[in-house]
Amino acid sequence: MNPTVKDVMTTRVIWVRADASFRDMATALHKHRVSAFPVLDKAGKVIGVVSEADMLTKQALGAEADGIPGIITGVLRHKDHEKARATTACDLMTSPALTVGPDDSVEHAAKLMYSRKVKRLPVVGPDGHLAGIISRADVLSVFDRTDQEIRADITDGILRRGLLIDPHTLQVTVKDGIVTVAGVPESAPVGHELMQRIRHVQGVVAVRDRLSYPPPERDGDGFDVLADFPID
Repeated sequence: MNPTVKDVMTTRVIWVRADASFRDMATALHKHRVSAFPVLDKAGKVIGVVSEADMLTKQALGAEADGIPGIITGVLRHKDHEKARATTACDLMTSPALTVGPDDSVEHAAKLMYSRKVKRLPVVGPDGHLAGIISRADVLSVFDRTDQEIRADITDGILRRGLLIDPHTLQVTVKDGIVTVAGVPESAPVGHELMQRIRHVQGVVAVRDRLSYPPPERDGDGFDVLADFPID
């Protein structure tokens, strides 16, 4: 139910060696219509990533005269000017590379892409060798499921097998990936656990909790304890 990176990644990857020239990289970007590619060492391990944004600095800043920039812009653009002078992948790449593993969740990859503002991530195995690449489009592909498939995962996978709940005791509806659950769960903790698991089902866009939670159980009335107080 929870898709992993290997379920959606692309295994045919355009990559370059550390000594690849700027011209070779520009040609590869244009020919293969990719926005970035991994850089591999001689052993085939990922050592960095070159993106179209990295290469754009040469076009944008390469013609600027060398000099001492202002204090603020100097701090912010020093690395950009270095990249503008780069001639090989080793000089231009971002290193170490931000990567994910084949068994990482798609959700984890999505969070990395969002927080680090990248469009794609190299996928590396335990030995550091390139196994594939995952893009934003690959991540979003998990939402390309029918409502019937999503509901089946919830009723059969979570309710019946996961939480041992009779699916007929709750009303589960799915519309455009939005899941609505109504009814009375066995207990509040069970209801909360159910909602949490549904949120991680592949293709779920949102979850609407319409459960009527039973009141918390009490250990008696709370006033039935007998006490023997000493008499002064």
